[in-house]
Amino acid sequence: MKNDKAVVVFSGGQDSTTCLFWALETFKEVEAVTFNYNQRHSLEIECATTIAKELGVKHHILDMSLLNQLAPNALTRADIEVADGKDGELPSTFVPGRNLLFLSFAAVLASQVGAKHIVTGVCETDFSGYPDCRDVFIKSLNVTLNLSMDTPFVIHTPLMWLNKAETWELADKMNALDFVREKTLTCYNGIISDGCGECPACKLRQKGLSEYLLVRKEF
Repeated sequence: MKNDKAVVVFSGGQDSTTCLFWALETFKEVEAVTFNYNQRHSLEIECATTIAKELGVKHHILDMSLLNQLAPNALTRADIEVADGKDGELPSTFVPGRNLLFLSFAAVLASQVGAKHIVTGVCETDFSGYPDCRDVFIKSLNVTLNLSMDTPFVIHTPLMWLNKAETWELADKMNALDFVREKTLTCYNGIISDGCGECPACKLRQKGLSEYLLVRKEF
């Protein structure tokens, strides 16, 4: 696989940055793509740009502002409260069609730069109820992309069956734990590193880190 090329769907957050390190270890050549959909915090794009530059990865930023118009939610509207889903409803942070569109456009980009591999940080273990983070969706889309462009793409999901503690462990195994902890943006309130500590994303991230560091100390 080291002779191949990959495109990483990259937001500058914990999961996608861990996946970027994974791709750099796995593939000979790696490029990253970040989507600008007028998300709540433009700092996300700045963070992704800074990380890609530091790691020496070619970085593409694609305009997906139409998604903002079609799918108002807590990640695109400051007047919508960040909240977990209740009574089976999806969280207010769910962006309908986001991963469908992101991965489709990542595949188009991959076809243009000669990459057959697409890497994304979706996860079914700690997926917050997002339907487009499920393994069955990724497998279905993989088939669809291959048929639509007559190209044998492979979508890789290194985090699919990992919980947050295991995701931190993976970063640590790649000597990237401190980098991921200090330089990524996961917080829904736009605070880099450990974040605000109050939003759902920060709570999930911190819980996983605490669990992993506890186990790490035992060895």
